[in-house]
Amino acid sequence: MKTIMAKSSQDLSSKKQFNWTSKVSNEEEVAEEATSLKTSSNTNNTKDGKTDNIKLAPLKPPEVSITKSPSLNTIHEDKTEDNKLIQESETAASTSASTRRKAVVAKLKSVLTSLGKNRGNFQQGLGTKVVGTLFGHKHGHVHFAFQKDPNSQPAFLVELATPISGLVNEMSSGLVRIALECDKTDEKKSTKLIDEPLWRTYCNGKKCGFATTRECGPKELQILKAVEPISMGVGVLPRNEEESDECDSGDVMYMRAKFERVVGSRDSEAFYMMNPDCDGAAELSIYLLRV
Repeated sequence: MKTIMAKSSQDLSSKKQFNWTSKVSNEEEVAEEATSLKTSSNTNNTKDGKTDNIKLAPLKPPEVSITKSPSLNTIHEDKTEDNKLIQESETAASTSASTRRKAVVAKLKSVLTSLGKNRGNFQQGLGTKVVGTLFGHKHGHVHFAFQKDPNSQPAFLVELATPISGLVNEMSSGLVRIALECDKTDEKKSTKLIDEPLWRTYCNGKKCGFATTRECGPKELQILKAVEPISMGVGVLPRNEEESDECDSGDVMYMRAKFERVVGSRDSEAFYMMNPDCDGAAELSIYLLRV
C-alpha cells in the first residue's frame, strides 16, 4: 500500500513539474511574440509616416558657399588680356598711321621746297614757246637767256666763251648752229638738262671752248629789264656810268626773239629762233645734248 502511495505521489510531482515548465515555456513564447508584434507595429508606423512620441529635429537649410571656380577666373583673365592686346594693337596702328602721314607730308613739303628753290620761281618752267635774248658787251662774252614770259625770271642762263663780236660775224654769213654738250652719268638721271653746270661749246661744228650755267645776277637782270618791252629786234644798250668807271668793255649788244622749244628726250632739247621774215630754216638754233 505504501509503495502504491509513493508511486502516486511521485507521479503527481512529476506532473506538476511538467506543467510548470510548459507554462514557463508558454509564457516565454508569448513574450517573444509580444516583442515581435511591437517591433513590427513600430516599423509599420514609421512606414506610414506616423510617429508616436518622437520629436524630429528641424531641418536646417544647406549652407551654400559662393566661391568662384578656377575655370571662371581663367576665362575672365583671358578676356582682360585679349582686351589689352586689342587696345595695344589699335594704338600701334594709330601711331604707325600718324607717322606715315607725317612722313608723306614731310616728303611733299621737301618736294615743294625744292621746286620753289629751283630758280626761285614757278614761272621758270619752259613751254613750247619761249623768249630768247642774246646779249653781251662788245668786248665781252655771249650770254643766252631763255624766259617763259618777257617779264619772268630766266629759266636758263648760260655764258659762252665765244666773244659776241665773233658770233655776230658768224650770223652775218649765214645760219648759226650752237651745240652745248655735257657728260651723261648715272648720278645725273634726276637732274634736269637745263640745270647742268658745264657745257662743251660747238659753233657750226667748231669747238669754241666751254660754257657755264649761271644764276641771274643784278647786272643780267638789269639788261633783261631794259629789253623787256622789245618782243623782237637787235640793238645796243648804252653803258652805265658805274660800269664805264670799272672797265671799258663797251656797250651792250643784244638780240631778242621768240624761240620754239622742242624736247627730244631727257637728254636732248633744241631751241629754234622764229623769224617771220624768213620762210626757210631758222637763222639761229641752239641744241642742248647730254652724251
